[in-house]
Amino acid sequence: MVARDAAIARYEGARVHFQHLSCVESVEALAAAKAAGALVSGEACPHHLTLTDETVRTLDSRFKMNPPLRSESDRRALIDALRSGVIDCVATDHAPHARHEKEVPFEQAPMGTTGLETAFAALYSELVLPGELELGILIERMTTGMALYDLPTPRIAPGEPANICLVDLGSRWEVGAGGYESRSENCCFHGRTLQGRVILTIADGGVAFRARMLAEAAAPARGAIA
Repeated sequence: MVARDAAIARYEGARVHFQHLSCVESVEALAAAKAAGALVSGEACPHHLTLTDETVRTLDSRFKMNPPLRSESDRRALIDALRSGVIDCVATDHAPHARHEKEVPFEQAPMGTTGLETAFAALYSELVLPGELELGILIERMTTGMALYDLPTPRIAPGEPANICLVDLGSRWEVGAGGYESRSENCCFHGRTLQGRVILTIADGGVAFRARMLAEAAAPARGAIA
């Protein structure tokens, strides 16, 4: 399907962005289309870049997603493509579900996993720390995807609105141990110890996210005048 749509895009001179690439055939089709001059781009998700279909043997519905987790050879192809730029960016495919929806037999559970809270930490832990990917490349792939849609890419410069993410690269934490920021808990990295934690996110000049430890520190003491 990637090869077909890429061929149509080239024929029509249209732009096509392929979401959630998961297998080597899709990577090869995207690379061939780019080499042929098609206006195509693609993305991959943290779970497809770090997990394989071996985890599905547990029948834990957190690992049920669309497209499904693939083999180790597929995962390796995705990493290589992300490093080379064949895959242009990372997207989370964040798909929250209520607990009762996922706590059913595997074949009855809906597709999807949450991903916003663990995206950077999972990729930093599984790809950057082992030396699979440079930190600079990971940051670029996670922050420049807006340009694919002709949207302004955030940059740090005088007069620009602040769009900054503060990360503690040394922080190790167990996913889900202190609860989730999301109201959903269907995270495929649940229970894993990851390194690298987002502490603060400022978007368009305003605080969009503040880690609980900072939020508690910033809160006025009980009885104090704010």
